[in-house]
Amino acid sequence: MRIYTVDSFTDRPFAGNPAGVCLLDSPVPDAWMQALAAEMRHSETAFVLTRDDGPHSLRWFTPEVEVQLCGHATLATAHILYSLGASGRLEFSTLSGILTTDRSDDGLITMDFPASPPVETEAPESLLAALGVRGLWIGRSRFDYVVEVESADVVRSATPDLDLLRGIDARGVVVTARGDGTPADFVSRFFGPRVGVPEDPVTGSAHCMLSPYWSAKLGRDALVGEQLSARGGVVRTTLRGDRVELAGHATTIWSGTLDITPTVA
Repeated sequence: MRIYTVDSFTDRPFAGNPAGVCLLDSPVPDAWMQALAAEMRHSETAFVLTRDDGPHSLRWFTPEVEVQLCGHATLATAHILYSLGASGRLEFSTLSGILTTDRSDDGLITMDFPASPPVETEAPESLLAALGVRGLWIGRSRFDYVVEVESADVVRSATPDLDLLRGIDARGVVVTARGDGTPADFVSRFFGPRVGVPEDPVTGSAHCMLSPYWSAKLGRDALVGEQLSARGGVVRTTLRGDRVELAGHATTIWSGTLDITPTVA
């Protein structure tokens, strides 16, 4: 089976968010996929089983758990399939329903994902203490907490207590603010130690929450989000009712062939 590492939400290598992409020949045990994801050590590894008669099967695993939605690994998967000759609209059957991708002539890949607007909520007692920030607004989506802070500089300089964050009952915690003169309309960082991802470099699925939140605040459906991790990355978002289009580029870093059979002792 072929396996790849792809840097997503970037047009240059060694930036954005690296994802593993494994092209399955046939269905494999869940435990084997989890073991391979732990071996790959990316925040997510995607496992895709292509089909000629319907949507491709797509699943995502962190080094510790399977997740229900992942943007950068979906982008990486589509990038690989397009590079191998696929064209037009691709459909994927996932734990979050049918997701689709398209690619423009310049290589920009657009994904159609479900929107997940955050609802204002009272913060868990340890949340702000773990983040070490003052929250202007705190909300919760299907998967994550989101905390708006006063500036992009606060987002950049945040040094959360990851042990405390691991105790928060959510997939992850997003810290966000308005952009500060960069091309980005808003900025963010994502911390998910509970699922084995201390800080995710660029989190596409979190923008399913950030897009409706910032579109409502800024009064525009089309926005640019920048994730201020050490690697950095850009996610273009367009809110379309209860769906969000997430767009970005991707770059293949390496490819290889697995020398193991899909079994787990």
